Amino acid sequence: MARAAVSTAAATACLALATPAWASSSIAINPDHRDESAGGFSTRDCADPRFADRPADHDGWHFVLPGGKASGGFESLTLTFGTGTGEVTVTVPDADDAHPDALYPAGKNEDRLIHAYLFTPAGWTLLDGSAVITGTTGKFNLSHTCGGTAPSQSPSPSPSATTSESPQPSESPSESASPSASAPPSESESPSESPSGSASPSAPATASPTASPGGSGGGEGGLPLTGVATTSIALGGLALIGGGALLMMRRRRDDVTFTS
Repeated sequence: MARAAVSTAAATACLALATPAWASSSIAINPDHRDESAGGFSTRDCADPRFADRPADHDGWHFVLPGGKASGGFESLTLTFGTGTGEVTVTVPDADDAHPDALYPAGKNEDRLIHAYLFTPAGWTLLDGSAVITGTTGKFNLSHTCGGTAPSQSPSPSPSATTSESPQPSESPSESASPSASAPPSESESPSESPSGSASPSAPATASPTASPGGSGGGEGGLPLTGVATTSIALGGLALIGGGALLMMRRRRDDVTFTS
């Protein structure tokens, strides 16, 4: 019994001494690595084999825990990103969210997970971060990044452009048709509106029927010219009738034979 009691006491003492080394601690990210984007970070390395499966429209992030064996390894990381429209908090590792991530050991030492990888949509900004580790150290670092390419949103401006341009072709035919429709009235009215009777290049086609050879050319319209022509024809007819009567009377006189 005495030996068992001594052994139990010794084991308890050993556990009490070892407990501080196994206790977890929380540390913050290096302040110099806050407010960084993957595309603008000073150290970028897209040749990292861990980034091989990164989608083209995602950013790759690699975090590392410095400090050697005393710092232990990562248990979890909590990272806050700005998306441009708000903030998103991501936990590493977390198999239930939409952001691929993983923890990796230091070389062949499987007990110290000092590497953390994360993929996020391209264009996010790392605002802040903290980590729970198995040892003690002052901070953890953003080691290097690989910037992705955000999908372009060009299709949204294109429908509005086609909509605004569509009325222009429809208006151009109507504008070109209106001058052609108004042109014939202006040509047909020009001869009738000129009271002076001056002949224009387009007037002979309509003015030629009203002009008579015997007119005086007074330019007062068609009716006075028509009256003069009728009087001359009537006088000519009377002259022919009178001449015919004289010829008949003379012929009769020549046919009379006087007898004694």
